[in-house]
Amino acid sequence: MAAILSHVQATVMSLWSKVSYPSRLFLWLLCYSLLMVGGFVAYQYGREKEFKAEELNLRLQLVNERILTDLGDGIDIGTIVRGSDSPSGKLRVSLIDRNGRMVYDNFTGNPDSADHSRRSEVIGARTRGNAYTVRRHSASTGDTYFYSATCGDDGMIVRTAVPYDVSLLELLEADYGFLRIMGLMTVLMCVLGFFATRRIGSHISRLSDFASKAERGEKIYDTAPFPNDELGRISNNIVRLYARLQQAVSDRDREHREALRQQQEKERIKKQLTNNINHELKTPVASIGVCVETLIAHPEMDIAKRNEFLRHCQANSDRLKRLLTDVSMITRLDDGGNAVAMEIIDLAAVIGEVVDECIPLADTKDMTIDCDVKSPLMIKGNQALLSSVFRNLIDNAVAYSGGNKIDIRSVIIDSKIIVIVADNGAGVADEHLPRLFERFYRVDKGRSRAAGGTGLGLAIVKNAVILHGGTVGVAKRSSGGLIFTITLSGL
Repeated sequence: MAAILSHVQATVMSLWSKVSYPSRLFLWLLCYSLLMVGGFVAYQYGREKEFKAEELNLRLQLVNERILTDLGDGIDIGTIVRGSDSPSGKLRVSLIDRNGRMVYDNFTGNPDSADHSRRSEVIGARTRGNAYTVRRHSASTGDTYFYSATCGDDGMIVRTAVPYDVSLLELLEADYGFLRIMGLMTVLMCVLGFFATRRIGSHISRLSDFASKAERGEKIYDTAPFPNDELGRISNNIVRLYARLQQAVSDRDREHREALRQQQEKERIKKQLTNNINHELKTPVASIGVCVETLIAHPEMDIAKRNEFLRHCQANSDRLKRLLTDVSMITRLDDGGNAVAMEIIDLAAVIGEVVDECIPLADTKDMTIDCDVKSPLMIKGNQALLSSVFRNLIDNAVAYSGGNKIDIRSVIIDSKIIVIVADNGAGVADEHLPRLFERFYRVDKGRSRAAGGTGLGLAIVKNAVILHGGTVGVAKRSSGGLIFTITLSGL
């Protein structure tokens, strides 16, 4: 039996779990409402029947009191009964003495020898003065009656009874209009409860789905808003908080990936820089080594030849110095802005000083520098780095452009300072333009090394400009040559 009950319980629970939450909520509310209304109806129905029974008893008590009064006046019981009117159909009148014996009954005609002292209405009449019994079958007549008993001062009990016929049933019957009203109210409560539970259940079901997705870590971007009520506002707040958390986690992961990428890129660049430096150092070091070995091996070498070897050593030594200086600059820029001191400076004055220093070099190549940069151009920056930017651009134009003129111009647009450095030389092929700012990239490697270049000048230009929050670009001029455009934020 226990196994059967357990199986039934498991089956019921399985079926119940398949019902949607709004439906379960409605069924719970329906059962609660039916239980509450059913209890109220049952109580009210009993109270109404009790009220009608007491009303009938009150009418019979009036008859009993009149009979007792007439008996006290010496009137014969038969005469009294014949003159009484029943509140509901034919009236049965009985007299019971103090010993519980029936001494008169207008229905049987003969006294009943049975003991009536144990009848509930008789016991109640002796203790409280009057009492009634709603329904009891009479063995003497074979009918069912409503009994009402009243005890007189001498202990004599007058008991009147009304048979249960159609008229009495109608009299004691509860008002079914009340039941119909309560039924209608129950239906209305169920309808309202259905819509209320469906709304609340829908909220909770959506929250449950949201919680399941959140537990699985799914992305939630376009959840439809909940209705504008207390539960809806709470639900909206939960969804917004989760969306913000998702966004924060996504931002954190993206920043982490970007930081990792940058770190990997820095490692790659450092490795590449190390390899390039190693490669760039080999040539001048080897050249110096060959010259020194030759000088040591041939002490009898004439002065002119010896001086030629020494000048070759000096040139390679200068190239090493420039390379180490540029590597130091690149390393400083890679360390970031915290390692570079910034101050308010006049960019026009910085460019003017660089132009003055580069004019002698340009004169050796029969080049002119036309500088039209109007002061002041106030920015926050590092004077040494900015000097290096324009010195590298001018030195590159002098060494590699093949032109005879360098133009430097400035303009201010929406608080942005734009400086243009252009030459009228041969320029470069289109495929070289995207890579000009790469470290150790050379358009003509042999010519660049012969001119003493390190291959880091334009890389220093780009990193220094970026460190100042600016941009730098290069393009070919339609008339020939290259044009470098530098944009910085002014004060």
